[in-house]
Amino acid sequence: QVQLVESGGGLVQPGGSLRLSCAASGSIFSINAMGWYRQAPGKQRELVAHITNGGSTYYRDSVKGRFTISRDNAKNTVYLQMNSLKAEDTAVYYCNTNPLQPWGQGTQVTVSS
Repeated sequence: QVQLVESGGGLVQPGGSLRLSCAASGSIFSINAMGWYRQAPGKQRELVAHITNGGSTYYRDSVKGRFTISRDNAKNTVYLQMNSLKAEDTAVYYCNTNPLQPWGQGTQVTVSS
């Protein structure tokens, strides 16, 4: 199995930016799609964005134009650049691959004035 370690979250004001990182162990990283998920209290975990092994990207409608997912296969790392943050983006953010592996600890993103 792979291990997934998220980092980069924090408290930010509406309109601000954060860059999340996900370090993944194992050779599976370079050949599998990677995705960012988030879960707010009382809500189900939802897919935010994903990137294929070829670099094609997908974003859920609510983050299009604001978030950018990227990957560095040499570093076994996937990133999520989040701009123009809104209160609705507040959640714990997780990364994972396909097939899904055990979830990491996630990183808390709080957008509040």
